[in-house]
Amino acid sequence: MESKKYLGKKEFWMFALGAGGQGMIYAMMSSYISDYYVNVLQLPLVFVLLLMLLARVWDAINDPLMGIIVDRRTTKRGKMKPYILYAAIPIAVLTVLMYLSPDLNKNQLMVYTAIVYIAWGMIYTMADVPFWSLPNVMTPDAAERGSVISNGRTINGVGSAVPEVLFLVAGLVLPRILGVSDGLAYNKTKYLVIAVVTVLIGSVLYVNSYFHVKERVVIPDKKPAPGEPSRLSRIFKCKPLMLVILMGILSSGRYMVQAAAVHVARYAFYIGPELTADMTPERRLELIDASVSSVKTIFQVCAIVGMFGAMLFMPVLMKKFDYKKIVITTCLLGFVASIFTTLIGWFTANLYICIPFILISCIPLGVLNVISYAMIGDCLDYMELKTGFRDNALGSACQGFVNKLGNAFATCGIVLMYMFIGIEPENMLSSEFIMAATDLTRTQNFAMFSLVSIVPGVSLLLCSIPMFFYKISGKEKAKMLEELHEKREKEGILL
Repeated sequence: MESKKYLGKKEFWMFALGAGGQGMIYAMMSSYISDYYVNVLQLPLVFVLLLMLLARVWDAINDPLMGIIVDRRTTKRGKMKPYILYAAIPIAVLTVLMYLSPDLNKNQLMVYTAIVYIAWGMIYTMADVPFWSLPNVMTPDAAERGSVISNGRTINGVGSAVPEVLFLVAGLVLPRILGVSDGLAYNKTKYLVIAVVTVLIGSVLYVNSYFHVKERVVIPDKKPAPGEPSRLSRIFKCKPLMLVILMGILSSGRYMVQAAAVHVARYAFYIGPELTADMTPERRLELIDASVSSVKTIFQVCAIVGMFGAMLFMPVLMKKFDYKKIVITTCLLGFVASIFTTLIGWFTANLYICIPFILISCIPLGVLNVISYAMIGDCLDYMELKTGFRDNALGSACQGFVNKLGNAFATCGIVLMYMFIGIEPENMLSSEFIMAATDLTRTQNFAMFSLVSIVPGVSLLLCSIPMFFYKISGKEKAKMLEELHEKREKEGILL
């Protein structure tokens, strides 16, 4: 087994900072686009539902295709790195366009949003697949690769919190600068300001990583002999990888914690002075917006402490315990915490009492964010040992597809909940008024709250099941890595 370390501290941290920038931009889309489309642009709920579903169907094709394209071609600048430069500017432009709120009629607006949303997904795939394939080519050492992924995903998570902070600050500062006499116009401006600031910072951090990382694991291009399996066939025949992908799909409910938090903040809880009939409309709007920002921040703090806290400890846990044991243990813990969160929410309707359990239920979110990428790296080692091929980008594309599919399921679940409990956004938020959570029935409040309580919990329980059949762990993993090292030496592959 190789014990040599390949990465210096600068390269290690520059990749992580690039991941942080990418996390900022992705969170700007994943955490807020459903609220923006549903409540601010007030697009038809059925349209938003179909857009998310159809866009993800396309991603089911787009991600693997991108993986195949990346794996087939090696440029003078590398196999993965060039895409960082190619995709940065288009992603930045499309992210701003996503929150631009053009003055169009409803039909034109639906066409505009569909084009921008689908284009954003395609270009993001162009950046995401190669970027998260980089740890697999930066170092051949499995432990070092795990550290790169763990640190990168942690900083990626920290980056995803930046739009959340901006959302809180905007909710406290912008009303005093812009005024909130027009609720819709104010929310459109608020989202655009957050998007622009996020894109400026995130893009610089992301592009900077290009200049500091190096691709070392360069497996010579090898054309398959007649009758040998294709790239896609190798992926589908790799049982451990299929189990990791299934785990990711079943854990899709975990994305609700971030994607649905702003909806819960609007329609499940109100924090602040009592809203009275003699209040001026401006004062009412200001208090409701402050409440939405505060409740959203509570969920974000829980995520930071629970999810990001777990991610900080992942390098230590990954060295001491098998990946599958970490996943099973933390997911079951999250499921139990979600039950307590749900019961407290139903019987007390008190958000503050729920906080410790929400925090605990966020722990497996951080674990899965890190460990799924590391497990895919192990699966690629397994595939290389068994077939002689190493499809790094295609393997990473599988994780990218799972992430996007999870966010799509989360968004569709949110839209379906609106339809199920009878919330009509145009009656909740308009130029003249904003309705508060207190204006809804308790049943509606709790139904919306369930999106961030029991739904993620059940998803965590389900995703632990495939791990009982995952075999790349313990002595079997150590044996696999030893055999792979020997195989590379015999084939004269220099790293």
